Amino acid sequence: MLRTASWVVEHCVGPLGLGTVVVKPARHVLRVAELTEQESVELGPLLQRVSAAVTEVMTPEQVYVCLWSHAGGVPGHLHFVVQPVTREDMTRFDAFGPALQTAMGEAGCFPGAAEVELLCDRLREALG
Repeated sequence: MLRTASWVVEHCVGPLGLGTVVVKPARHVLRVAELTEQESVELGPLLQRVSAAVTEVMTPEQVYVCLWSHAGGVPGHLHFVVQPVTREDMTRFDAFGPALQTAMGEAGCFPGAAEVELLCDRLREALG
């Protein structure tokens, strides 16, 4: 969806809902402590920019930004998940915060490929 010199932004392939994107280093990184100075300098503004685009396109009640890096119980690759959350999501799953993410994961509701493509077009436009 978007690539900078140090970062990749793409729609999440997991069950966290339409509009959830992943911001990840272009190179293999397991921990925040392993980021270069340049990657660190770019990260804050990129997370803000992506969160603003998700807010513009999805109009959620809140946008969660959280760090995931485990695969099979061990660090796999650093991912910042940018997730739009609506009141509808919280009501449907009777949860918020990490409990909402767990409930969505357990429900296994994956957005359709065509729906994701249309949304990614809108996000690309919002990101300029």
